[in-house]
Amino acid sequence: MRRIGIFIVITLAIAFAVAASGLTYFYLRGESAARGLDVEPVVVATRDLTFGERLETDDMKVAMFPKGSVPKGSYGLKDSLLSQVTKVFLMENEPILDSKLSSKGGGLSLLISPTMRASSIQVDKVSGVSGFILPGDRVDVILTVKPQGGSGDAIAKTILQNVEVLAAGEKTEEKGNMVITVQSVTLLVYPEGAQALALASSEGKLHLALRNPTDDEILAVDPISKTGILKEKKGQSQKPKVIYRDRIKEVFKERETPDSLTVIKGAKKKKEAPAMTEEEESKK
Repeated sequence: MRRIGIFIVITLAIAFAVAASGLTYFYLRGESAARGLDVEPVVVATRDLTFGERLETDDMKVAMFPKGSVPKGSYGLKDSLLSQVTKVFLMENEPILDSKLSSKGGGLSLLISPTMRASSIQVDKVSGVSGFILPGDRVDVILTVKPQGGSGDAIAKTILQNVEVLAAGEKTEEKGNMVITVQSVTLLVYPEGAQALALASSEGKLHLALRNPTDDEILAVDPISKTGILKEKKGQSQKPKVIYRDRIKEVFKERETPDSLTVIKGAKKKKEAPAMTEEEESKK
């Protein structure tokens, strides 16, 4: 009889455990279904996007967001964002919002303030500061011109100062039988500056001088010619001068023949006259 009671208890325990498991399963399933009804689609970026990029289908995907966490200005369909242009940086999986897009053009035009112009020039690695120029830097633009026909003197002139760099990038071009790397730099200038760059690009070679970001001073820089660089100023000596050379010799001479020496013996210190050489004794 005791064994029958134990068997009944075990059977009931198993039955209750199965029932509890079933109830838990159906409860969690019901919760998942409820959560599924409480989400909305949001279009997010599939990769990091920079400003001025025109959105394509591969740049976007749809993610499910909790209804209470859907960002304001988001989109639920990718088709509604095609051909829109980003005007800020977007990170991968970041929601693409209306405030981060522009339907009025794209690219660098979004960074150009009214009354200003963006003008691009080409420089090689040397004249472009070895490729160290980046967007946001400020530069001076120097024009070097050689006279036509080989007569006259070549000159260099600073035509623009403290100009902001909007974009910079390298590309390869074929020049004759050689492949060279050139740097294209886009500068933010006034309309007069755009004219100056257009004329300078066709008449000579442009060089860039990188500025300190805290230096916005405009200096009066005179043009310089090759003759001016090579010409020796009147009275200028070709022999380099050694500054303070004679004075240094005098100092060492004074140190070599002091009036007295300090001699320390044990705890006692006293001054003694230096021993004279044979030459000095004979003169004495």
